[in-house]
Amino acid sequence: MSNMIPMTARGAENLRIELEHLKTVRRPEIVSSIAVAREHGDLKENAEYHAAREEQGFCEGRVQDIEWKLSNCQIIDVTKIANNGRVIFGCTVKIYNTETEEEITYNLVGDDEANIKENRISINSPIARGLVGKSVDDVAMVTTPGGAIEFEIVSVEYI
Repeated sequence: MSNMIPMTARGAENLRIELEHLKTVRRPEIVSSIAVAREHGDLKENAEYHAAREEQGFCEGRVQDIEWKLSNCQIIDVTKIANNGRVIFGCTVKIYNTETEEEITYNLVGDDEANIKENRISINSPIARGLVGKSVDDVAMVTTPGGAIEFEIVSVEYI
């Protein structure tokens, strides 16, 4: 269980889509690039060939990484869990920063799904770690690289 990677259903689906794209689109493109580069002759001094081989290595590494994550993930669907008001993986939490008096809403997701522009933060981030287990109206002191921040939990949704 310690090797299990928490992931939302959306995150797992996005990884499956990326994996399919890498296998069906990128691999053939890279193989084609290698074939074209080989036709240019001497492979020792063929920059196109070496670049294509390097790209092939990155692609294959990403394929292996995604396959490992998908085979070792635990998909958590919070919509199937009764909302008891606690902050857990996959929930959407609205917090109030007591210092700046700003409210912000975050969705707590797995590392691969995190995207701060879409307010999806990793469960392993300092803010998420400080919020997990807390309930609505609780105050959480979160230690961040910029210092301690006090957040009040306004709402918790399992959507």
